[in-house]
Amino acid sequence: QVHLEESGGGSVQSGGSLRLSCAVSGHTGSAYCIDWFRQSTSGGPREGVAAIDSDGTTYYGHGLKGRFTISLNNAKDTLVLQMNDVQPEDTAMYYCAARLYYPVPSDCGQNLRNGGYGIDYWGKGTLVTISS
Repeated sequence: QVHLEESGGGSVQSGGSLRLSCAVSGHTGSAYCIDWFRQSTSGGPREGVAAIDSDGTTYYGHGLKGRFTISLNNAKDTLVLQMNDVQPEDTAMYYCAARLYYPVPSDCGQNLRNGGYGIDYWGKGTLVTISS
């Protein structure tokens, strides 16, 4: 079992920065993808934001690389999403997610592109609101 708990959401003005964290606990094993997804509060499809695999390779959703940075600490228990130059369209509920593999991780970018199909564990989310 893997438990994920997000924090750091809030309200920020356009152009500002926000740092989201996800506490990761339980047994991820040695091969995994840990991801950020988001979904607008008005509904709509879930969008892949960023992912990092157990080898440290990072992946980003379309158009987000450069403004967003994903990282995982050395202890592998805290996932961070640094969001810079945020815009009103970044307003959404942000979710931490994990997919486990054996023996090696697959392409984490595929998780982002398919909206999280096949994800094993989800956090409850943290709300980000960007005002113009």
